[in-house]
Amino acid sequence: MVQFDPNRPDFASYGLTCVHWIPSRMPRPDHHNEIELNLVQKGWLSYLLGGEKIHIKAGQLGAFWASIPHQIIDFAEGTDYFVVTIPLVWFLQRRLPEQLVQLLMRGGLALEDEKPLVDFDRALFSRWEDDLQKTDEAAKDIIILEMEARLRRMAASIAERKASEQQAGRSSGPFCLQEGGLNKVEQMACYVARQYTEPLTVADISEAVGLHPNYAMNLFKKAFGMTLLDYLIHHRVSHAQRMLITSDEKIVDIALGSGFNSISRFNEAFRRSCGCTPREYRAHHGIAQNSRE
Repeated sequence: MVQFDPNRPDFASYGLTCVHWIPSRMPRPDHHNEIELNLVQKGWLSYLLGGEKIHIKAGQLGAFWASIPHQIIDFAEGTDYFVVTIPLVWFLQRRLPEQLVQLLMRGGLALEDEKPLVDFDRALFSRWEDDLQKTDEAAKDIIILEMEARLRRMAASIAERKASEQQAGRSSGPFCLQEGGLNKVEQMACYVARQYTEPLTVADISEAVGLHPNYAMNLFKKAFGMTLLDYLIHHRVSHAQRMLITSDEKIVDIALGSGFNSISRFNEAFRRSCGCTPREYRAHHGIAQNSRE
C-alpha cells in the first residue's frame, strides 16, 4: 500500500492505475489530469475539494476530476482505501451519461452509497489492482470495459437517487457535501478555493477569517507547508488547465478569467507549475476542438 508523496511534481500524470492506499494528511493539494475514484474499505476520509470540506465513508465510492486541487486533511485511524485514476481523454471518449460527465467537469463530487455493491466493489478493485501489475494488454482492455460499466452503474444510481429525492420534495443532488466545522486554516483554504478568480490579497484572505495577515500566513504555511500565495496560484493554474482542455476560449481570456491580472504573469506561473506554455499544454492534450488560438 502507498501514501501520497508531497514531492511529486505538480500536475504529474498517474495514468491508468488502481492502487491500495493508506491515507496521510497531505501538506499540499494534489492535482493531476485524471478522473479519480476513491473506494473507502474501512474508516473515513475528509478532503478539501473545490472549496468544500467533504467526507467519504466506508463502503462509499467517490469520483471527482483530480485537476481540482484536492487535499486529505483528516481520516479515521485504520482507514484504507483504493484509488483509481482514469485518463481524462479516455473518460471523455466513452460517451458516459451527460449528468455524470458534467458534474465532474464542473468540479463536483459524485458519491455513491450502495450497500449491496460493497463486496462486489472490493473484489472488482482488487482484481483491477492485480491485473494492472501485468503487461497483458488483453487484461487492460477488460479493465477499461469494467471501469466503464462501473461508472455507468454509478451514474444510474445517482440519477435514481436524485429522482427519488425530487419525488419526495427534497434534493441533496449528486454533489454530496457534508461540510463540518472548519478550523481557521481550512477556512482560508476554502475561501481561496471559492474566490481565486477574484483579485485576492493575503490581507483579503486573513480578514475573511478574522486573523492578522502575518499570523494567517504563518499559520497556513505551518499547516499546509506552502504559502497562501502559492496556494492561490495552484488554484488559478488548475482552473486555467481545465479551461484549456475543455473550451476554445482564447488564452488571454482564460488567463484573466483564472484570476491573473496579466498574460505575462499567467504564462510565468503556468510554465513554472506545468513545465510548458499554455499553448503547448492545450496542443498536447488536444481535447478542445476548433480552438480560436
